[in-house]
Amino acid sequence: MNTILIIVFAPLLAALIAGLGNRMLGNVAAKSITTGALLLSAGLSWPIFLGFIGGTETAEVVQVLKWVESGTLSFDWSLRVDTLTAIMLVVINSVSALVHLYSWGYMEEDPDQPRFFAYLSLFTFAMLMLVTADNLVQMFFGWEGVGLASYLLIGFWFKKPSAGAAAIKAFVVNRVGDLGFMLGIFGTFLVFQTTSIPEILAAAPAMSGSTITFVGMRLYTMDILCILLFIGAMGKSAQLGLHTWLPDAMEGPTPVSALIHAATMVTAGVFMLCRLSPMFETAPTALMIVTVIGAATCFFAATIGTTQWDIKRVIAYSTCSQLGYMFFAAGVGAYGVAMFHLFTHAFFKALLFLGAGSVIHAMHHEQDMRYYGGLRKAIPFTFYAMLAGTLAITGLGVYHLGVGFAGFWSKDAVLEVAFARGTQISVTAFWLGVVAALLTSFYSWRLMFLTFWGKPRWIESEHIQHFVHKTPAEAGDDTTGGYHPHESPVSMLIPLGVLTIGAVAAGQVFAPAFLDSAAFWAGSIFYNEPLIHAMHAVPYWVKYSALVVMLIGFAGACLAYIAKPDIPAKFVATFGALHNFVFRKWYFDELYDAVFVKPAFWLGAKFWKLGDIGTIDRFGPNGIAWVVDRSATAAKSIQSGYVYTYALIMLLGLVAAITYVLL
Repeated sequence: MNTILIIVFAPLLAALIAGLGNRMLGNVAAKSITTGALLLSAGLSWPIFLGFIGGTETAEVVQVLKWVESGTLSFDWSLRVDTLTAIMLVVINSVSALVHLYSWGYMEEDPDQPRFFAYLSLFTFAMLMLVTADNLVQMFFGWEGVGLASYLLIGFWFKKPSAGAAAIKAFVVNRVGDLGFMLGIFGTFLVFQTTSIPEILAAAPAMSGSTITFVGMRLYTMDILCILLFIGAMGKSAQLGLHTWLPDAMEGPTPVSALIHAATMVTAGVFMLCRLSPMFETAPTALMIVTVIGAATCFFAATIGTTQWDIKRVIAYSTCSQLGYMFFAAGVGAYGVAMFHLFTHAFFKALLFLGAGSVIHAMHHEQDMRYYGGLRKAIPFTFYAMLAGTLAITGLGVYHLGVGFAGFWSKDAVLEVAFARGTQISVTAFWLGVVAALLTSFYSWRLMFLTFWGKPRWIESEHIQHFVHKTPAEAGDDTTGGYHPHESPVSMLIPLGVLTIGAVAAGQVFAPAFLDSAAFWAGSIFYNEPLIHAMHAVPYWVKYSALVVMLIGFAGACLAYIAKPDIPAKFVATFGALHNFVFRKWYFDELYDAVFVKPAFWLGAKFWKLGDIGTIDRFGPNGIAWVVDRSATAAKSIQSGYVYTYALIMLLGLVAAITYVLL
């Protein structure tokens, strides 16, 4: 009991101390308190998780306090601990602790370190509130908490206009999704008369097939509720349509990118769907939509990743794509497989983001891969860490040998279970996932080759120009120009080393529990055991499809960026329209700008000019002010100070009053 309270509230206490103490507390003290709190939470989370694997832990609910009692609405603030929670505790606290430690080196020169570390810890607390929620209102509290904290972190460098714009964009887009989530919660309470998650899940099967009136139509109750809840998940987890905030969130410091995009905020939607999986199982139409959106996002984001130059944006679109895998795994009913990919993804994606941060640190904040090259000798530790992350995300492994990196075990399981499901939609999702795996391999190795192989190209970078001893013209054949990249400090390398171990071994070690143990999942999600057995029985060509396309993607990237580096330019020249379509992110931003942003500005301008200025100001404040001013001038003229003037006015008033009474 005390353990879960410490795990959840230690980050909050640290955030309050660092945030309120701020510069009075000092950088070292603020960093030590917040990092120590997260290391404590992470250390206490692992025994709980391992206890559920070993069967020594059982689910429990710890009441914190009485919260709301209003009519039929009554719920406590309680912390639920089961298998699903234990997985998220490990993922959130482990990654957050490593990000805190990494930030010691990455943010060393920033003047607002206490504020930054306070935001990190506040974000972690909000996410812990979300995953330990025993009712939908508490989940919504954590849901909105991570939205607030992400706004603060993405816009941390608030003097940078692009950071402020990115923070606002993330906040607004998520509010669109949150509207659906709120309506889903309201509808669920209306139907079940409770916000308690266990009570809702227990009553959900009885509601299967029931109908409700929605927007004037008679529709299936559970489909409507689950679709509304999924809209919330689409916003938080950046699924197609509500994904546009995710790449722009790269404007925040790199540790923020790792924390938000690897293990916490973007996985909230997947977690929510798995937590409510018995409810979604009664809504086949909703699950079909989840599968379609997830598969489409998986493919869509992977195509964009092949064209981007910003190292962090490539990894951001990779995150978007991998979340698509998780959603279509859940959509076909394999919630345990979805959570397994969430678990392994946290390690290798955090590794890739923090590795990218180490590269950016070495290149003095240059993020354009066109100005990298040849860095594997200058920063060897970072190179090998990112190599492990790349092998993990591309899914290197051999089925018959039973060995592979983390992504091999989880991503391949997603593809296999989609094929095993056997429906037209699930098989389509399988093929889209295979194509996305090929593109993932291509853009991941493209990133590695542009960054760590070839000749150094950084003398052409405007960021590096301030630190080189020669101009490009003076340098001649000397492509370094006198600038020498350096390896990151130890505080940044330790998290890379730990995450490398996770990227290599997490899938191998934990696959039996996640994929084959019904007892492990008992009481926490809907576990479709026949589907899992069918997954293991798919043909060998299905099991090897991911490995084959991974090798094809590697060969294509090697050919285009090592053997014949003129191929990309020729491709762009030949297929310029296609390349521009993908590079401009399928024109989603332009579409939304034309459909929503510009009309909103036009309408706002009309209301401002015709409403505020032309009507309210004219007849309201400005008009009344004019009347008051003229009235005051007229009144002032009769304030002469002579007694006989005042007597005459009183006499006239008396005559007027008598006349009124007589008439």
